[in-house]
Amino acid sequence: MTPEEETEFRKRQRSRNWVVGGVLLFFAVLFYAITIVRIGE
Repeated sequence: MTPEEETEFRKRQRSRNWVVGGVLLFFAVLFYAITIVRIGE
């Protein structure tokens, strides 16, 4: 793998990690909000 390919690979990997982290954060907040609403009733 050339240095240019490796740099591109790491860039794609980093952006994919950010997306996965964002989705996990979204679901954590969603479950928290659902829990708060259900307890409040």
